[in-house]
Amino acid sequence: MELRHLRYFVAVAEELSFTRAAERLHIGQPPLSQQIQALEAEVGALLLERSKRWVRLTEAGKLFLADARRMLALAEQSKETARRAARGEAGELRVGFTFSTPFTPLFATVIRQYRQQFPGVALTLHEMATLPQLAALEARALDLGFVRSVSVAVPEAVKLTTLQHVPLRLVLPADSPLARKKTVAVKDLEGLPFVMYPQNAGTGIYPQIFRLCREAGFVPQIAMEAGEASTIIGLVAAGIGISVLPSSFDRIRMEGVVYRPLADPAATTTMMLAQRVEDGNPRVDAFVALAEAAAVAHR
Repeated sequence: MELRHLRYFVAVAEELSFTRAAERLHIGQPPLSQQIQALEAEVGALLLERSKRWVRLTEAGKLFLADARRMLALAEQSKETARRAARGEAGELRVGFTFSTPFTPLFATVIRQYRQQFPGVALTLHEMATLPQLAALEARALDLGFVRSVSVAVPEAVKLTTLQHVPLRLVLPADSPLARKKTVAVKDLEGLPFVMYPQNAGTGIYPQIFRLCREAGFVPQIAMEAGEASTIIGLVAAGIGISVLPSSFDRIRMEGVVYRPLADPAATTTMMLAQRVEDGNPRVDAFVALAEAAAVAHR
């Protein structure tokens, strides 16, 4: 059954005249009559009663008219849905983010603006460390990811867009002698116990801390590992050791803990937006454009 047959039938049913319906449809009356006959043959029921003076809907025709209108409306809705999806205004967008990302004003700005500008897109957010995000992007389980600097090769199928350079902060007990300093050099941390993310957590901060310490001439001593930043900070407050985290975490205020800038120029991490190379997804393109604009505004 073709949609044009339905449109022809609806026109005749509304006009109750083959002549007026043909004029409305901009086709000849004989072809219109033939198409209606073909439709009735396909349906297997008489839809219209005709005479030389009038056209009437049969009972079957009345019921078919209601269904025909619904089918035509659904067809128009389907076309509009497809057009909106092509413009990036519909569908789903799966976005990953690292544990520290929600503490950055940039993240909140981008997510809020995207939801406001594209309310028809189902935006799903997934908290994941950087390396699992890169793997999920390559496997097409994510569309985008807020990630941190990595010390391993990025998959060829993934490209990174730099959004912000974020300083690292030293997290230490308030009664530590280093707390009296305004800034602390990484070399001053030699011999102190560290509380860190596990090596297999897939975070970019773990290898970066080791790199900074090696450049300062020592290997960090790991006293304890924890998978959550709030747990790490709590363990620092308990006197287990010190830690180094992105500065976005200094919004977590806990009694017995202070944050100090690190003096080393390399003590920074980069927040980036990861996506598949040449994805061609308009929802991804719209999100990236919004994130880049927000990053400029937050500099």
